[in-house]
Amino acid sequence: MEESGLVPFQKESIKAIAFDIDGTIFSSEDIILETYIEAFQEYRNSKKSDLKIPDRASIMDQIGKPVKTIFLNLIPEVPEIERDAISDTILQILCRRIESGAGKMYPGIQEGIETLHKKGFKIFAASNGRIPYIISILRTSKTLQFFNDLATLDYDKLNVKADLLNFYKQKYNFLGSEILMVGDRYSDYEAAVVASCPFAFCEYGHSNPGEITESSIQLKEFKDLLKYL
Repeated sequence: MEESGLVPFQKESIKAIAFDIDGTIFSSEDIILETYIEAFQEYRNSKKSDLKIPDRASIMDQIGKPVKTIFLNLIPEVPEIERDAISDTILQILCRRIESGAGKMYPGIQEGIETLHKKGFKIFAASNGRIPYIISILRTSKTLQFFNDLATLDYDKLNVKADLLNFYKQKYNFLGSEILMVGDRYSDYEAAVVASCPFAFCEYGHSNPGEITESSIQLKEFKDLLKYL
């Protein structure tokens, strides 16, 4: 069994790339607040509630965490079943807006992922988001066909992002050192450490200053990944 810890990047060892989604491939920052406002207003109207709508900074600070954790942190006073209902509404609105062209796809995504696919790397999603959200982004970015696997949290056997990486390791018989985790938040770094994978830090993403203090490689823009691989 591998010991946990951040693994140095070695180009010749990499066989697969696991991508975080929001803050790595796509940014929801421009549409997230209006999406929450719409969903929360729907909840307030249906429940005759004065539930406070979180501000953009509070929402963005949660991006990258498991969905249930996000809503527990934002609205702990709301029962879980109702938090889940609000989450479902937000998911539906987000997917609709993404597929209509809202939000920001980072430059070079389609060409970069297609190039990595053609080079023979396995391409995985490693997101704490739910599958409709992931598929909407990958479909809109025209990269869905290049992904080999889209494992997501099931809150049973797969509870945190490290579980996704370990799932890929087991399913495809990879060592941790053979999967490069690419992401922008502490949850991505933490997953890489726990699963003994190298970590590519997307400096262009949503991380807060000082959030990531250690990484195997750093990416100022997405296309920098191609310089390493």
